[in-house]
Amino acid sequence: MTQDPPKDPPQLYLATPPLAEARDFLPALVDALSAGDVASLLIRFAVDDTRKQEDIVRALAPAAQEKGVAVLVAGEPNVALRAGADGAHIPGCGEELAEAVKKLSPKYIVGAGDLATRDDAMVAGELGSDYLLFADEDREALIERVAWCAELFSTPVVARAATLADVAPLAQAGADFVLLDDAVWADPRGPAAAVAEAFAGLKGVQA
Repeated sequence: MTQDPPKDPPQLYLATPPLAEARDFLPALVDALSAGDVASLLIRFAVDDTRKQEDIVRALAPAAQEKGVAVLVAGEPNVALRAGADGAHIPGCGEELAEAVKKLSPKYIVGAGDLATRDDAMVAGELGSDYLLFADEDREALIERVAWCAELFSTPVVARAATLADVAPLAQAGADFVLLDDAVWADPRGPAAAVAEAFAGLKGVQA
């Protein structure tokens, strides 16, 4: 009788707010990354100009990559390639995801998000995405979706935690990565305190 190999402990994935420039956000990012070993960072944009997007990535990525954090960009494989990121995060499970996998994989990471149904998750996995991100606003529905996906698929599961209190339940449900965004950047204690609390939640699950 064989046993499944032990699963890696859940890790933390941070996502920036949608950014129009990087200068004002960089101190908050550095503060957040000082609190522990974050696995990944998703850089999101509030501008459509790809040159400005590249400038944002080039300004932020080194602070993360020098700590071993994988940096992904939202929706723009070409920006990821030109600006020295580690991959791209693509919404949905359609042609855009298929093209990103073809262009970037296996050297770069391609994640899939905005997956509205279980069928979407299956299609994204079959297309070769490196992770599946779920971000349902209803916590119980999200926990159910994460548990279902973690049980059926080998593709890593990412779950967005709307609050710091959601980190441990989502990890317990089987998320390989827990994504945090507003819960970190809007915390009145500062990003480092929020990230430290998130790590405490993850460690509680590992124990």
